[in-house]
Amino acid sequence: MKPVIVIGTGFGGLAAAIRLRAMGHKVEVLEAGDQPGGRARVFTQDGFSFDAGPTVITAPYLLDELFTLVGRNPRDYYELVPVDPFYRVMFADGSKFDYVGDEERILAQIAEMSPRDVDGYRAMAKEAEEIFNVGYTRLADQPFDKLSDMLRVVPDMIRLESWRSVYGMVAKHIRDPRLRQVFTFQPLLVGGNPYKTPSIYLLIHWLERKWGVWFPKGGTSAVVRGLLRLLEELDVPVRMNAAVEEIEVENGRATAVRLGDGTRIECSAVVSNADPTTVYSKLIAKKHRSKHTDGALGRRTPSMGLFVGYFGTNKPFPDVAHHTIVLGPRYEGLLTDIFSRKVLADDFSLYLHAPSRTDPSLAPPGHEAFYVLSPVPNQRSGINWADVGPAYYDRILESLEQRVLPGLRASMATSLSIDPRHFEGPLRSAAGAAFGLEPKLTQSAWFRFHNRSEDVEGLYFVGASTHPGAGVPGVLCSAKVLERVMERPEHPIALPGGPQQRAGT
Repeated sequence: MKPVIVIGTGFGGLAAAIRLRAMGHKVEVLEAGDQPGGRARVFTQDGFSFDAGPTVITAPYLLDELFTLVGRNPRDYYELVPVDPFYRVMFADGSKFDYVGDEERILAQIAEMSPRDVDGYRAMAKEAEEIFNVGYTRLADQPFDKLSDMLRVVPDMIRLESWRSVYGMVAKHIRDPRLRQVFTFQPLLVGGNPYKTPSIYLLIHWLERKWGVWFPKGGTSAVVRGLLRLLEELDVPVRMNAAVEEIEVENGRATAVRLGDGTRIECSAVVSNADPTTVYSKLIAKKHRSKHTDGALGRRTPSMGLFVGYFGTNKPFPDVAHHTIVLGPRYEGLLTDIFSRKVLADDFSLYLHAPSRTDPSLAPPGHEAFYVLSPVPNQRSGINWADVGPAYYDRILESLEQRVLPGLRASMATSLSIDPRHFEGPLRSAAGAAFGLEPKLTQSAWFRFHNRSEDVEGLYFVGASTHPGAGVPGVLCSAKVLERVMERPEHPIALPGGPQQRAGT
């Protein structure tokens, strides 16, 4: 049996490999980089460990499923601990709001900040639950590769007012501008502008309310290591430094992949966790692409970029929450600069991650590890990060020192940073987009890259740019879609140490 080749070891690729193996396929995983995880890789420096990308685990059952699917106990592979508050939101006027899962705690803070918005929040939360019940429960793991799939849900989309933006839906119920920011920043965590992202993404609020926000002991990379260990137990080889340079197509079907070193591997199918824009434009010859032409790909809108600083201090900051959103003086104007004008603004809003608040092992004794993220324009901006990056990082650190971490720069023990060049280069993401396609209405559901290629038979996609979208739950659900669009092998290979198990049971 020829293997199904999985390209990429991000969460989508690892989840796909496990589900395919559970279906009875022979599977081989190829990773272009020198370590697994994709955006979820890890940086280590001077005794500190920094998760490079995802720092939040929501809907943890999606990870647990991958282990129970093949008869394993997920608790033997990783440990998740709850984070409370989910996020501490700090406003430019000095006020703050602890975003949590408990409704009574939310309502108590709203009553103190803006009493007139208490009932408005209740109404908003009810709509978020209704949107969740349709947009997530019914549709997140269903394929959208036919127009009829989209037309089937149009009545629900109209009823749920999906033409509104997330911000528009929240503003319909809540009047305080600070609270509007509290309940609309979530699309930024999946690459979207709250003023353009359709209101179906308000489901994120209810998803977090339902399952909480979690952090893995040892960092997000500990989950990646657990998934790799499981793949090893399932006899699935994972090769590092194995960049795919071409997907060979014969008679309209993917038949082999060719690596950068010239190695050729024949396959029964290809599942790509790599950026679909890059795969179609760089790995598949033009003659095999009738839908995803270079022109069509160029009309796609990539998400924003990210500037991320990783730093360690020689002292702890015990008053800082695990997750802090540090909002700047502007909201809509800043988002316009990032997404539309594509200019690097003088101000910024920041996400500060303090993982050693929950797991001290990520920093040397008496020290603390941090990660600060600033949304910035993607590479279509033309910004020369080699020139402006160091000064931009200095301004971020200065702002953190003034607002959150007093005495920060005097206590710095180590530091490094990445910018959109990292996403465009090592991560091979078109335009240096941090989250693949921007999740706007015309790039959601059927309008996103399909999980089953229309151009090449036997080519499938998982990950941020496919349905249902970015974020850890999104990419894990994209792997579940494979069970509905890929055929099971005629002669399935049994799992090691036991009878063949059927995916999804």
